[in-house]
Amino acid sequence: MNTEIATDLIAAHAQPARATGQNDLKSALKFITCGSVDDGKSTLIGRLLVDSKAVLQDHLAGVQRGGETDLALLTDGLSAEREQGITIDVAYRYFNTENRKFIIGDAPGHEQYTRNMVTAASSADAAVVLVDATKLDWNNPSMELLPQTRRHSLLVNLLRVPSIVFAVNKLDAVEDATLAFSNIRSALTSFAQAARIPVKAIVPVSALKGHNVVDASPGWCGYEGLSLLQLLEQLPATPAESTEAFAFPVQWVEKFSSSADTSQGRRVFWGRVATGGVQPGQTVTVLPGGQSAVVAQVLDHTRQPTAVLAGHSAGIVLDREVDVSRGDWLLAADTFEPARELSVTIAWMDDEPLVAGRVYWALHGHRWVKARVKRIVHKLDVNTLAEEDASELPPNAIGHIELSLQEALATLPYARSRVLGSLVLVDTASNKTSGAALIL
Repeated sequence: MNTEIATDLIAAHAQPARATGQNDLKSALKFITCGSVDDGKSTLIGRLLVDSKAVLQDHLAGVQRGGETDLALLTDGLSAEREQGITIDVAYRYFNTENRKFIIGDAPGHEQYTRNMVTAASSADAAVVLVDATKLDWNNPSMELLPQTRRHSLLVNLLRVPSIVFAVNKLDAVEDATLAFSNIRSALTSFAQAARIPVKAIVPVSALKGHNVVDASPGWCGYEGLSLLQLLEQLPATPAESTEAFAFPVQWVEKFSSSADTSQGRRVFWGRVATGGVQPGQTVTVLPGGQSAVVAQVLDHTRQPTAVLAGHSAGIVLDREVDVSRGDWLLAADTFEPARELSVTIAWMDDEPLVAGRVYWALHGHRWVKARVKRIVHKLDVNTLAEEDASELPPNAIGHIELSLQEALATLPYARSRVLGSLVLVDTASNKTSGAALIL
C-alpha cells in the first residue's frame, strides 16, 4: 500500500463541520460493503446502482454475460478482478436518489486484502456487513459465523464507523428463508452484543433478485422493516470533530505569497483542520518546535478570510515568522500534552508477523516519527472475542500493543478523534503499510 493510501487512512477524509440532525441526512453518505469472500458485496452494489437507475445503458450492456447481467462487474474494474471473479482493491461508485447522494466503497472480502478494507472503513459514515446465508448452518440457532464476517465487523467498530448494518444475503437460495433469517439474525445479535458492536439494523436481502435492496419487500422472510436503501437514506453522516481543541496538521507551506492582500507577505500554512476551529487572534503552539505565535489571518479554500472549523481546508498566517514545515502541527496553546509512550489497538496488515522490539515509521497526520514496539499486550481471538497472551501478531490479527516513539506526538484517544487518535505503521525497509494503530 503506497504512502498516499496511508495518508488517506490517517486523514480519514473528514466531513465538513455542520450541525447534527436534518443537515446530516442531506449530506452525502459514504458507506462501504464488507464481509467474507463471495458474500455478494459487488453484486449488491450493482443492484443498488441498477435499480436506482444510476447506470447508463452502454455501461449496462458492457457487463452482459451470456444474456444475463453480471452486476458484480459494475464494481470489479481491475482486469485481475474480472479474471479471478474476486474483489481485490476498493472500488468507489457514486449515485444519488431523490433523497440523498451516496459514495459506495466495495471492500474486498479475502483475508489477504484486509488492509484495503481498513483503508476504506477509516473514512466511512456507515458499513454494510454482508452475510451469506448459504455458507452458514442456518438450520442451527447456535450456528457459528464466518471468521471474516467477525473480523470485518470488529474492524469497522474499532475504526469508529458510526453506523453498522448487517445485510443477510442469498436468502432466495435456501429452502426456508424465514427460518434462515431468524436464526442468522439471532447469531448476529448475540455476536454484536458480546463484541459491544452497536448495530443499526439487520436486513434480509437478495442482491441477485433485488429483494429488499432498493424497494421494500413487506413480509419477505418475516421482515417488515425498511429496505436497505431506505435505511441508508436515513443514516446520519459523520459529524466533524469541531468540539475538540484546535489541531492542524501542516500539509503544505506556501512561501511568502505575492498576494499581500491575503497573506500580508508572510508564509501561509495549508492543510485541513483536524479538530476544533481556528480564527484570527488565537494563540497556537508549533509541534515539535514548541514556539508560540498568534494567528494573524485564516483563509478558506478560496483564499477568502474567514474562520474555519474542523473538516475544512484552511490557510493559516501567523503574526511572526516561526520554524514550521510540512508534517508539523499547529495546536491550541496549553491544551495538548505530547507523549512518547502510547498504548494502541492495532490491526496488523503486514505479511510478516509483528514482534516486540521491531522499529517502524509511524505516520500521524503528515508527520513521520520512528516507533518501536515495546511489547504485545494481547491478541484478540476473532472467533471467541477472548484476549489472549501472544508473543507476536500474525497477518490480519487484531491486538493491543505498546509503542515507544522517538519524538513526542500530540494525540487523543481514537474514541474522541479519528484523526488525532490514529497512526499508520510503515515498514522502514520496504515502505509497505504494516498496521493501523488506534490510540486507547
